[in-house]
Amino acid sequence: MREQILAIIEKNSRINIKELAVILGAEEIDIANELKAMEEEGVICGYHTMIDWEKTSIEKVTALIEVRITPQRGQGYDNIAERVYKYPEVNSVYLISGGYDLLVTLEGKSLKAVSSFVSDKLSTLDGVLSTATHFILKKYKDHGTILTRKYEDTREKVTP
Repeated sequence: MREQILAIIEKNSRINIKELAVILGAEEIDIANELKAMEEEGVICGYHTMIDWEKTSIEKVTALIEVRITPQRGQGYDNIAERVYKYPEVNSVYLISGGYDLLVTLEGKSLKAVSSFVSDKLSTLDGVLSTATHFILKKYKDHGTILTRKYEDTREKVTP
């Protein structure tokens, strides 16, 4: 039942316990207890709302920053990753394989704000060897949700 609950709430975190119980054929109290247990165990880490900021008047720039670092003896990448994720501009930090070590996603009010953060704060951290910044120009799909609709031609067909 745990995996089924997780699969459902990952797609819709606003689903209520009553609906979950009906879908899973379980008692509401069992669902509530399982959710509480998973929250306490850290399996469920939070509930998020996905917003398409392009459809608002709020200006935001999102960037993916690849970071190459020197791991610290006895701590590996964890210490630097912790210093990075403590910045409020940073949304996520991942240890990745390949030419870079960390992938950092962050948001700022402008390209300049993001660039300043990378050059003034991120790339000056001890152990950071280099960074590569990639600005997100358009999101097509995020967290499994398609954000763009296929263009439909609404013009009337004219025939000779």
